[in-house]
Amino acid sequence: MSFESTSVFGQIGLGLRREMLDEMLTGVPRPIDFLEVAPENWLKLGGRFGKQFKQLTERNAFVCHGLSLSIGSPAELNVEFVKSLKAFFKEHNVRLFSEHLSYCSGEGHMYDLMPIPFTEEAIKHVVTRIKQVQDILEQQIAIENVSYYAAPGQEMTELEFTNAVLAESDCKLLIDINNIYVNSINHGYDAEQFLKGLPSQRIAYGHIAGHYTEAEDLLVDTHGSPVIDPVWQLLEKAYAFHGVFPTLLERDFNIPPMAELLAELNIIEKLQFSANKVKYSA
Repeated sequence: MSFESTSVFGQIGLGLRREMLDEMLTGVPRPIDFLEVAPENWLKLGGRFGKQFKQLTERNAFVCHGLSLSIGSPAELNVEFVKSLKAFFKEHNVRLFSEHLSYCSGEGHMYDLMPIPFTEEAIKHVVTRIKQVQDILEQQIAIENVSYYAAPGQEMTELEFTNAVLAESDCKLLIDINNIYVNSINHGYDAEQFLKGLPSQRIAYGHIAGHYTEAEDLLVDTHGSPVIDPVWQLLEKAYAFHGVFPTLLERDFNIPPMAELLAELNIIEKLQFSANKVKYSA
């Protein structure tokens, strides 16, 4: 089936956490254009939090980034869950739904995102499931390149696998800049070459976040610290290669005062301004 193009939701986003609700209800500060939530955290939320969330979604652009669709799982797709997502997206006017190119369930459910084997068989399996989700939702979804710490049964590169899934499923890409950087250190590949090899026309929006340095050759994607300079530099390269795309700051724990988050969002704004200035002066 064919899909309508993704609605525009602005250029700078922030991951909304429950701790931010009261502050956001007084007014979402600039330069924030859109907010992102994990739908699993809000689907069945009622009471005060539910009412506050509805107030925010009525006034602001929202996207959803899922945690439990488990797109690469060998278990059957949870169709009822996808249908509940569809109703939630309609109720809150969610502009786009994204998920991880990974899995977190089999016979049970895990709290970690596991790497899908980079194989032809896995491509066919994942593509079938993405198409099924898109058919139920009646819209394209975006799939995020993930950080991974092992590559079992690898038959091709991460880039080849990712591009094949995107092309064959006709889905969008949520490009996570920090994950590219983390993987490039952990698996010894060129981050810029990986970045350049992704299809510009598939990019729906991007994520940027901090990570934890376990060792010189082992970084752990945590979303619990500020973005470091090499990751900012990689985002700048991403804009140079693919043009400016909407970019969202993730912070899942060790959440600092809003002023510190806004300082990082201002860096995104400056990088986007510089990239557009170069584009239009060329």
